[in-house]
Amino acid sequence: MSDHPVLRYVSAGAWSLVEPLFSQRAKDLLIKLIDFMEIDVLPSEKLFHAQIPTHPPEARWASIPPILETLRDKAKKLGLWNLWLSGGDFQGMAGGQGGGLSNLEYAVMAEIMGHSAILAPQATNCSAPDTGNMEVLARYGTSEQKEKYLVPLLKGEIRSSFSMTEYGVASSDATNLRNTTALPSSSGKTLSVKGHKWWITGAGDPRNVIHIVLAVTDPKNPSPHKRHSLVLVDPRAKDVKIVRPLTVFGYDDAPEGHCEVVYDGVEVDVDGGVVGGKAGLGRGFEIIQARLGPGRLHHCMRSIGIASRALDILLQRVSDPNRKTFGKYLKEHGTVLADIAHSRAEIDAARLLVLAAARRIDIGGAKGAMQDIGIAKFTVPSMALKVIDRAMQVHGAEGVSEDTPLAYYYASLRTLRYADGPDEVHIQQIGKNELKRVERLRSRIERIKKESDKLLNEHGKVKARL
Repeated sequence: MSDHPVLRYVSAGAWSLVEPLFSQRAKDLLIKLIDFMEIDVLPSEKLFHAQIPTHPPEARWASIPPILETLRDKAKKLGLWNLWLSGGDFQGMAGGQGGGLSNLEYAVMAEIMGHSAILAPQATNCSAPDTGNMEVLARYGTSEQKEKYLVPLLKGEIRSSFSMTEYGVASSDATNLRNTTALPSSSGKTLSVKGHKWWITGAGDPRNVIHIVLAVTDPKNPSPHKRHSLVLVDPRAKDVKIVRPLTVFGYDDAPEGHCEVVYDGVEVDVDGGVVGGKAGLGRGFEIIQARLGPGRLHHCMRSIGIASRALDILLQRVSDPNRKTFGKYLKEHGTVLADIAHSRAEIDAARLLVLAAARRIDIGGAKGAMQDIGIAKFTVPSMALKVIDRAMQVHGAEGVSEDTPLAYYYASLRTLRYADGPDEVHIQQIGKNELKRVERLRSRIERIKKESDKLLNEHGKVKARL
């Protein structure tokens, strides 16, 4: 049995399945990551939040906690920078720092980072929405767009937003997205971007210099999947208005935030302002599907870590001698024991779904893993919410306060049931995919039935009871 420190976080059964698929370099990086988390990141969490100003309100969006830069510098020195990057073009662009990890290897590392889901991904340049935006630029951007935006994103010098969800529109059906357009301006030389978006993650960050905006560029195209393009908008342009930071159960996620944004006639040129230049026109849906697959799974990976930390917090609470009720430790109550057992089982089961999906991406690419990603997408956040809710319950009123991270975890994970497509969309698609098996299933069952009837006749039996 391996004595790798990852066993402090991942079940022995899961590790025994994936360890043979880990390179020695990945195992070594995993040790470094665990040390970095325990020695540097987790002890820095309270300082990170303390360094975010509270008054006046606008100050919360004006600066970045200094401790974050300290952690980023150390992550770079340790080779823990851009861990999300796989091989090929990405690896070359990252200057070798990505490590060329497989999705399976990264899945375990992302789970570990999920134990500090806000700070660790930022410290290692593995946070959304930047990772997905880097993937878009790497796969589809022109050489000039890569130089202008991708390189500084990889270096962690800037941040970005992905601007898709529209105000006043049922955005779960992406073909409905119509109130943001990028149509020829009066001069005919540029596109004028007009629209109203909201829940734009990172739009409040002072480091943000680029919004990748899904906009209608060909409204009369007969195919609803070819009407949109991705356009690059500078959020500092005078015709961009950050209306407000939105809150989730009262949390504003400063200094990143999830903002409401209005684009009021921002002009961009086609070559530089459309992802892929002229060749990118009408390819918005194609590109976002390539972006969303791995991104959905990254969220699931981190969610396993969040759930695991919530269980750790629960275990400490129920073992506290100052928290006895009716003469017993909380851990001695049967309902609490059941909550612990269910949480352990559900986390371990969900982890296997995520690892399976990551392995499928490694074998067949994101498109070949959509079934596995979809199942993980609607299963993992709901599982994590259950575990967090149990941890909150044993804390009583303290569980919904800011004295523990549990309420914040719950608020953050609740949004994942909408983000990158609501649960209902993924559930319906998986259900439809399952129904596609019916004809093959019937054919197989019929063959088995015929063989069964044949055996009964040969042995003089007319009917058998099961």
